[in-house]
Amino acid sequence: MDHDDDLPPTDAAAALRLIEDERSATARQIDPDARLLYWPWGIAWLVGFGLFFLRFPPGEEELLRLPGWLPLTVLFALLLAAAAVQAVASVRAYGQVSGESARRGRWYGCAWALGPVSVYAGLGQVSEHLPHDLAALLWSATAVGLTGALHMAGGAIWLDRDLFRLGVWISVLNLVGVFAGPGWHALVVSVAGGGGMLVAGAVARRQQRQRQQP
Repeated sequence: MDHDDDLPPTDAAAALRLIEDERSATARQIDPDARLLYWPWGIAWLVGFGLFFLRFPPGEEELLRLPGWLPLTVLFALLLAAAAVQAVASVRAYGQVSGESARRGRWYGCAWALGPVSVYAGLGQVSEHLPHDLAALLWSATAVGLTGALHMAGGAIWLDRDLFRLGVWISVLNLVGVFAGPGWHALVVSVAGGGGMLVAGAVARRQQRQRQQP
């Protein structure tokens, strides 16, 4: 019986190719598709905050006749769907990973889960005492600001420049929208925030493919 295929490569170039093949296979297995991490959130912001701008634009007259409850309902539904997609993708990718990286991922996931809940609980006690336009601005600005901070934290944890830059971008555009005022904030977040996430997902996916090539 021929056992040559079971023997380690004796040629240095062949050994290097074997190492690269194994590295690429491992990267494809544990690295989730970046589009699943960015695009669901980008779509949620683009559509959800876009509806907010159309229903509650600056001024008195709405740009698109919609029920007042619809924009918030659509936004929360899309955000929940985005969170579910990201959770499934992360579990499939990192479920077999152990050690320090796994702990970082779990703790970072807890920050995403508990941070917004605790913040929104406080907002719920305050926003009911504000006019509708200011209450909407408070909710959206806090949510976007928290998202930017968590993205920067994730970039710092994993030394991911693209993730950190995305967090900076989200934080800056949130400031721009806040100073622009109610109505305009939703437009800025929808176009620049949602669009920025879609672009970031495409760039991250291209970099993944380059890393995963043998």
